[in-house]
Parts: sequence; C-alpha cells; structure tokens
Amino acid sequence: MKLTIDPYMFRHLSLRDMVRSVAEIGYEYIELSPREDFMPFFLHPRADRARVAELKSALRETGVQLSSLLPLYRWSGPDEDARQAAVRYWKRAIELAVELDCQVMNSEFNGRPERAAESEAQFWRSMEALLPIFEREGVTLHLEAHPDDFVEQNTPAVDLVRGINSSQVRYLYCAPHTFHLGDDVAAMLRYAGPLLAHVHIADSFNHKGSSGLRYIINPPGSTARIHQHLDIGQGEVPWDTFFGTLRELGFDGIATACVFAWEERARQSSAFMLEQIHTRLLAEPQSTDGALAAARG
Repeated sequence: MKLTIDPYMFRHLSLRDMVRSVAEIGYEYIELSPREDFMPFFLHPRADRARVAELKSALRETGVQLSSLLPLYRWSGPDEDARQAAVRYWKRAIELAVELDCQVMNSEFNGRPERAAESEAQFWRSMEALLPIFEREGVTLHLEAHPDDFVEQNTPAVDLVRGINSSQVRYLYCAPHTFHLGDDVAAMLRYAGPLLAHVHIADSFNHKGSSGLRYIINPPGSTARIHQHLDIGQGEVPWDTFFGTLRELGFDGIATACVFAWEERARQSSAFMLEQIHTRLLAEPQSTDGALAAARG
C-alpha cells in the first residue's frame, strides 16, 4: 500500500521545497495535483523539460516517489470545443506521467449533472481518444465521482468504470465525498470491490444531517454542492467503518491524505493525517470514532 499526500496546501512552495516539505513530514509518496507552474486546473500543462527535471531531481534527493498524477480537465463537458481542448491537455499530461515514470493518473468525471446524458456521451468520445494512449503507455487511470459532475454517486460511478472494460481504468473512492456518494460507506466500498484501487482520505460533514442544515446556503434552494476536506475527526465520516471495510477487502492500493481546509497549519495537519492513516489502516486499532467525536465537542 502507498500512503501518499496531495500537496495542494503546499502549492505556494517551489517544486523542490514542496517535495522537501512532505519528505520532512514523513511521506514517501506524493499525488501531484494541479498547481500553476506544472499542471494548472483546466488548462494545458505548463511543465517543460527543465521543470520535469527539477521535480525528478527533488524526488531523487529526498527518496520521495510519485504515487500518481492528478490532472483536472473539462473532458466531459457539453461544450465540444472545450472537450477537444481537454483531450489535447490530457495527451500532454500523459506524456508528463511517462517522463516522470509515474504509472498512475487519477481524475474526476467532470461534465454537468443537469446534462448528464450529454456529458456521458462526451466522456465516451474523450475515452475513445485517450484509452488507447493509456493502454499503450501502460498508465492506469483512477476515476472518482465528484459533487457537481455528471456522475455524483458511488454505484453509477463504479458501473461506469466497469463499463469501460479496461484493466487500465480503476475506481477511486473519495471519503470527503461520502455524503454525496451515498449512505452506506461499507456497502459502497464493497460494491467497488476489485475495481477499488485508490482512496482519498479527509473528513467532511454530513450535509444531509440535522434536517439538511449542516451548512446554510443563500439563497435558499441553491443547487450548490458543499463539502470540505478536513482532518480526520473534524467531520462525520464513519472512520471505523471506512478503515475496517478497507481491511476486510484487503485493500492494497493508494491511500491519499487530501486535506485542503487548513493551509495555515499545513504541516501539522499533514503530519496528523499520516499518523492517523498509518495507525488506522495498517493496524488493528480499537474503535476511536467515539473519542474523536468527544474531542470535537
């Protein structure tokens, strides 16, 4: 199993300093997510040979490795020009993964939930162009359902990944999206079963709890999807169930700490998450959800 970190809270640092920082905290793997000087959100990658060499040098110096590369593009959106541009961006991102000797990429389905059928058709058009490249290059793609994508729930997302019918495409379960994905964490993880290759680990509140008033959004009736990526114990994800089910399934993939909420305490948060994931996923701990809930007050 690879315990890794999404270093988004360290994106203001240079590539070299970012790698050094996560190494000092104790991580052995990095899931490189969008950053302006390498792979921006929704735009063509900026990395050239020199920037790739800088990152590879920092990885060699620290002994840290890339677990995965995480690009985000509008490859399933209903706008055809934007979709074609996203496919071009994907092709360059795959080239970067190959240059970095990174065999895994992960991303979101994208698209629009109010135009789900049209977005899915666009997704398949993009996959027709990209899947042969993933397979040729030996790069595996891990896909996650995300709030406000054309597929937001666990079961249809797993079914869609299954329908791609390629050993190069697997499923990613994102714990802070739990309350958008469905209601039963154990059942959702079991449904993914052998397709489950990757988990994102951060806490979040159940927006459906307390009569739907965990968050208040104005104007009333807004269709906005709300969640946050918090430290374990700061939200309501049932962690004993989550980690226990992963152990039951014999999960041996990528486990990524992906907290985004605490940039003012990025090091402390990242160190805490590493300790929690290591203890709760690789050991057989006593139940701690009650203690964490009590600590929250």
